[in-house]
Amino acid sequence: MGVIAASIPLFFLLIGIELWYARARHAALFRLNDSIADMALGITSQLGGIFTKLISVGIYAAAFEFLRVQRWLPFGEWAGSAPVTFAGGFALHWAPLAAWTVSFILIDFAYYWEHRLSHEIHILWAGHVVHHSSEEYNLTVALRQSTLHGLFTWVFFIPLAIVGVPVAMFVTNYALNLLYQFWIHTRAIDRMHPWIEAVWNTPSHHRVHHGVNPKYQDKNYAGVFITFDKWFGSWVPEEEEPVYGITKPLATFNPVWANVHVFAEIGRLLMLTPRWRDKWRVVFGSPSWRPPEAGAPIVAPEVSKATFQRYDPPVPRGVPAYAFVQFLVALGAAYLLLTSGSRYPIVQLGAASFYVVLALSNLGLMLDGRAWVIVPEVARHAVLGLVAVVAAGVGAWSWTVGVLAAAACLASATWILALRSRLETNTAPGDESPGAALPA
Repeated sequence: MGVIAASIPLFFLLIGIELWYARARHAALFRLNDSIADMALGITSQLGGIFTKLISVGIYAAAFEFLRVQRWLPFGEWAGSAPVTFAGGFALHWAPLAAWTVSFILIDFAYYWEHRLSHEIHILWAGHVVHHSSEEYNLTVALRQSTLHGLFTWVFFIPLAIVGVPVAMFVTNYALNLLYQFWIHTRAIDRMHPWIEAVWNTPSHHRVHHGVNPKYQDKNYAGVFITFDKWFGSWVPEEEEPVYGITKPLATFNPVWANVHVFAEIGRLLMLTPRWRDKWRVVFGSPSWRPPEAGAPIVAPEVSKATFQRYDPPVPRGVPAYAFVQFLVALGAAYLLLTSGSRYPIVQLGAASFYVVLALSNLGLMLDGRAWVIVPEVARHAVLGLVAVVAAGVGAWSWTVGVLAAAACLASATWILALRSRLETNTAPGDESPGAALPA
């Protein structure tokens, strides 16, 4: 199990503490619909990572094996052993400690440029935009990650393989870099001591990075060390609290569309322009640039917290409770896949992951107020109930487990069908289902 998957209980503990803080201070830091969407995107990212990391880590491992300078020049290998040991008493090993420290800094430097260019190159922004599409800022937003972004960004870390950073050292330190960034996604912590703010990335620095305000956009790219932003001219201090989100709001809680919507926009623009030069610029140019056929470039408007309208569609009473319960079930299934999935064949793992993502997508559409999602949601419960009975019949599960699972599916299908009339008369915008009572 990787560092991030092992840290999931810690993430939820800290989210619980932040939620308690918000309740104690009567601060509106969370919305259920947005937080479920954040965590759903975290789940899809981790499940997708089971497959995409085989590619990105595999490429890194191949570059390390065949391209590292130690194969061709008389440079020593990195001291990749543990910097601290406890067997026979505490011992600190200076050479490995130096190697792990230097590699951590180099990884953060590479992360800075990967992050910066992910805001400046359209195809990279298509993956990274997922993380910015929430209009809230709390610890659940830290979990809002892309499933596809890693397929593009591995190239930024190949230089580390070339200089000989071992695969295990890279994977561990990169995970620690991401783990550090979790806690800075909060409004519960204001400014910290100036010495800390001078060197480290903090909640104040990172709030700026998530701001949609023009003066805050494309600033403060740091992972761990804010010094890189200060050196390369991309740092600005937090003045007033930012407005959070993206220039063109996502306007859905569906995790699948959140992952692909900018890729779809790139495809639309490629079809729209006939010139190869413009096609190249659509893919590798600025995310705000548009070919002449698509109109003027996108310019971020001035925004303020007083006038900004967050995406928060009304849903009928009972729907949030249903979505929350079903999310907990999907979360439990995903955690089992992440912690014990290596015991299953890749086909079964893929099928189970697809089913979890389908559940999360249905819940997101439900929180959007889409009435038509009742059909795939009932079908999902019917299929899962049938699988439970068949699995018990062939001996894969006990009959007790199979019957309980089938009964839970029947209860869930009955619950969502009971909410059908409420959803069909809901006023949520964008519901184009045949049974919708009101137009978009």
